[in-house]
Amino acid sequence: MMIAELVDGDDFRQRLVALGVRIPDGACPETCARMARLMHEQVGVEGLVALVAELEAQREVMLPSVRNALEQFLVPVVAGGAKP
Repeated sequence: MMIAELVDGDDFRQRLVALGVRIPDGACPETCARMARLMHEQVGVEGLVALVAELEAQREVMLPSVRNALEQFLVPVVAGGAKP
């Protein structure tokens, strides 16, 4: 039996923090995505486009709250060609 690790809110936050996005501890996925989007729109977040693509490929192991935040706030901004 294969066990997959779920992409939860903490994992989502940690991946964004690793890209340089400052996010408070315990922030919900929506807050994480909003903060990443804001920073990306203002100054760009190197690696965000790649991270969003990677997470999109992991949709089946993503908690719904993370999936919703990703789709609502980050997919549109990276698809729209905002700052790299």
